[in-house]
Amino acid sequence: MRAFWLAGALALLSACSSAPPKPEAPVSAAAAAPKPVDESRRFPLADQTSMRLVDDHVLGKTFLPGGNVAEYRRKGKTYRQVLVHAKSAEAAALLMFDYKGHLREAKYLPHMGGYFGMDAATPVYLFQKGAFLAGFAGLPEKEADPLARQFAARLN
Repeated sequence: MRAFWLAGALALLSACSSAPPKPEAPVSAAAAAPKPVDESRRFPLADQTSMRLVDDHVLGKTFLPGGNVAEYRRKGKTYRQVLVHAKSAEAAALLMFDYKGHLREAKYLPHMGGYFGMDAATPVYLFQKGAFLAGFAGLPEKEADPLARQFAARLN
């Protein structure tokens, strides 16, 4: 008789279970990656040929979020200056280390706390200041260094 009551109680409990949980709505890619902040005011205007806000993958790098890219023409050379405003100084430092891992012959720049190296055939100068990752693509180190120092002063 006990087995009968036990079986009945189990049947009753299983019939009273709640409905299965509804699947969560997927998070859209747009919600996951916020729009970059327009920081064009921080870029020098001299020799600038264009300025654009890139929604994602600055310099075409899948590991980089969106940011600002300015193109310059100076003394017959064309180069790009980039600025990514990360969520924090730590996030900016991690982005710089990710990029450093993709540079060939990466050289540490102790005076800037950044790196210089080759990205395929393009020289790249990177540095981090606060929540910013900044850099130059297309200039040799000796030409990028004074520009980087001036740009760092604009990031206060």
